[in-house]
Amino acid sequence: MERSSIRSGNDGERDVTDTTPTGHDPEDAAPEGTTPEGTDAEATPADPTPTPRRPRRLRWTLRTLLALVLAVILPVLGTQVALRINYAGDLADGTLTRGKDAIWLGHAWVDGRKKDADVKALARRLGQTGIRDLYVHSGPLEHDGTLPGSAYPRARWFIEAVHREMPGVRVQAWLGDVLATEGPTGMRLEDDGTRANVVRSARAILAVGFEGAHFDLEPLHSGDRDYLRLLDALHAVTAAQGAQLSVAAHQIDPLPGFHSFWGTVAGHPKWWSQAFFGEVARRVDQIAVMSYDTMQPLESTYGGYVAQQTSLALEATPAGTDLLMGLPFYHENRFGHWAHAETVPAAVRGVRLGLSRTDADRANFGVALYVDFAATEGDWTAYRRDWARK
Repeated sequence: MERSSIRSGNDGERDVTDTTPTGHDPEDAAPEGTTPEGTDAEATPADPTPTPRRPRRLRWTLRTLLALVLAVILPVLGTQVALRINYAGDLADGTLTRGKDAIWLGHAWVDGRKKDADVKALARRLGQTGIRDLYVHSGPLEHDGTLPGSAYPRARWFIEAVHREMPGVRVQAWLGDVLATEGPTGMRLEDDGTRANVVRSARAILAVGFEGAHFDLEPLHSGDRDYLRLLDALHAVTAAQGAQLSVAAHQIDPLPGFHSFWGTVAGHPKWWSQAFFGEVARRVDQIAVMSYDTMQPLESTYGGYVAQQTSLALEATPAGTDLLMGLPFYHENRFGHWAHAETVPAAVRGVRLGLSRTDADRANFGVALYVDFAATEGDWTAYRRDWARK
């Protein structure tokens, strides 16, 4: 930010100096008792006390603060208006489930807490919906990329129970960890040994019977080439075994280069560039956008934001890769997520608007529900009514 240079010492004050006209000797002044021609002897002498004025430094500070406030508020207001407008419009016919939806499931399904009755209840819940994939939490990975078998002791039982009660539904292992991208601890993808351990962990979960590996590594910065190397190695393993490789993806820059700006001001880039999103999408079988935690304050602006994200993701994702948009099946209130704004109806309408405008006939498309243990009856009703139409 540029700053004006203001001389100190006399801010806002007038310098009271000798008023004798330049070029006149004081001894040439009119004799005492006389007045120069053209002057009024009865005039009141001028008051030398300066008139108080607001210091220029204060005025400059106030103007600078006003300019900064306007520079922040006006773009925000403009963005909110644009998102609200983006939430309006008609939905194309047929922009409904393609039978390729997914749901994230908690760890209780593979650690022994769930029983046969729970699987039967889940089957009833998912019956006649578009859900084809279950991402069941089976980690987390250790920071060195390893995964102890003790993390998923009942995985084989769950997989077999799902196949029995829900034929055609696939079970994928949801694996994740915190990356050391914004702090001193976490997984370091730049380490060759760590990436090799992650690949070995994927082999291990496929050997148990999982039909895919779903990775959620955060915070993952846009342009991370080590992540792309990891995906290349993982896809070679999953493809050889006829299994799925899927990932949870960050949102796409709502404005070009926005991740760089946000990284500078907040230290957390959060978004990916659309180009990097496309690079990831080309390396996997499924990519699920975490289209929640958006900082939007209203249902209308959240829905407009989801519509924008859907369009951006459709543009970047190859037709052969399954693209899924996340639905917020949870109701926390914290920074970045307001439950009254990020609702399932708003998300579904946003998804359908983006699909209608960009690629209404995209076959490999669906939604992903986050997360089973926090979902309410209202969430399920909205999903069935507005998307699954069941």
